[in-house]
Amino acid sequence: MGFLLHHLIDTAAGRRPEAEAFRYEGSGLTYGELARRSSQLANLLVDLGVESMDRVGIYMTKGPEVPVAIYGILKAGAAYVPIDPSAPAARIRFIIEDCRIRHLVTGATRQRQARELARAIDGLDFVIGASGSGSEEDGATFHPWSDLAAADDRSPDVRVTEGDLAYIMYTSGSTGVPKGLMHTHHSGMSYARLSARTYEVGPDDRLGNHAPLHFDISTFDFLTGPLCGATTVIIPEEATMFPVSLAELIEAERLTFWYSVPLALIQLLTRGGIETRDCRSLRWVLFGGEPFPPKYLWQLMDLWPQARFSNSYGPAEVNQCTHYHVPGRGERSDSPIPIGKVWEGAEGRIVGPDDREVGKGDTGELLIRAPTMMRGYWGRPDLNRAAFLTEEMLPGFAKTFYRTGDLVHEREDGLLMFVGRRDRQIKIRGYRVELDEIENVFASFAEVGEAAALGVRSADGSVEVVVVVQPGGGAEVDPSSLRARSAERLPGYAVPSRVIVRPVFPRTASGKIDRRALAGSLEQEGARD
Repeated sequence: MGFLLHHLIDTAAGRRPEAEAFRYEGSGLTYGELARRSSQLANLLVDLGVESMDRVGIYMTKGPEVPVAIYGILKAGAAYVPIDPSAPAARIRFIIEDCRIRHLVTGATRQRQARELARAIDGLDFVIGASGSGSEEDGATFHPWSDLAAADDRSPDVRVTEGDLAYIMYTSGSTGVPKGLMHTHHSGMSYARLSARTYEVGPDDRLGNHAPLHFDISTFDFLTGPLCGATTVIIPEEATMFPVSLAELIEAERLTFWYSVPLALIQLLTRGGIETRDCRSLRWVLFGGEPFPPKYLWQLMDLWPQARFSNSYGPAEVNQCTHYHVPGRGERSDSPIPIGKVWEGAEGRIVGPDDREVGKGDTGELLIRAPTMMRGYWGRPDLNRAAFLTEEMLPGFAKTFYRTGDLVHEREDGLLMFVGRRDRQIKIRGYRVELDEIENVFASFAEVGEAAALGVRSADGSVEVVVVVQPGGGAEVDPSSLRARSAERLPGYAVPSRVIVRPVFPRTASGKIDRRALAGSLEQEGARD
């Protein structure tokens, strides 16, 4: 059977049952309590018909029930599927139907929305976390969290192996269709062990969970923390919106680890008043998901000289694959921060369009082979064929690499430098955004003839999504209306910051929209403003 992800909780509870596993708004949940409550949820799920390898949706805002949901689902032998509760209804419905989710776990703040989903979607059998018994009109039965009290608090006897699914995370797809990344107990546990070893996480550490559950870096808080018996402080969603509140929380909760996208750290630096806060408890700051402008990083390191800083790189498909520990005192420049070296237990290659390795210093696509790698995309054999390169070695043996789609080159000192994307995928605030997905949405509007979605770099180095549209259909084009309507079909982080109307587009020789020229002209216009 091996050591599985849900064993982390019971093992920690056996060692230090009274140690805090998670904290939320000043209240703690010990490892002993989490072990009991997750087992109760698991038994309730099994009693309600959940079987091994079922997918159970977690549809809730941040709160103390989130870790109970994660580990209860895992103990039931199922895989958890985080669903962003703030996503458009159409996207939520797609994920539930695509993943064939029959069971939802929700929280008090999402009861009404969960009922609406049950009415709208055929196939949802029950919802845990919503009060009431349900009706034929609702389409599902509902079980409040209080039902857990009557359930057995010992882990159910369910057969699970390391190769079984543990969680599926959905991310944007280039065709406008979200895609689910399948991770197993083996890949999740491998990440927990490697990250714990790389960043020297211990039982006395206090991790700040800034990322929402549907964002892949949350696995550091929800998997690595329990592996080490550490305490994870779940940061309320409203606090993530106000840098001053975040600075207060770092001080009050005496966080030792911080892991977020660079934008959150930049906002802490520029608007959080951290220079007046006692943040000496911080000993390690991890950042990833997008490049960190060096000028902000140097300022932050000067304010927090006691902390180590690391650039953690890796697509969600492989959890993480490289790291770079930023020197505390070294030559500082405006050059981009390296993504570092491929970490322990993984193998990387840099290849050209022909899949042959490029020369040292040459730019190519980074391929990764690692124990942290996903099994594949849920229900998408076409994507799997394109995403993996299998290299036959000997009869019965093969190496399988994941194509990251990221272009890199290796410096003379062996450090990898990120160059850009092979395709048109960019990252905004750490979220993966498919420009083609955004383009497809805008092109579908009747008054739009053509649309071009672009990642435009501003003077401060940040990237914003801008959509340029060409009128079509004879109707008047209202940029504000287009942007508002796009928010009904796109997640919030993918909604463009600006919509611009232009009568014509620059074209390539083949007649296609010259997006590079268009983006360049917008950046020049921004520089002149």
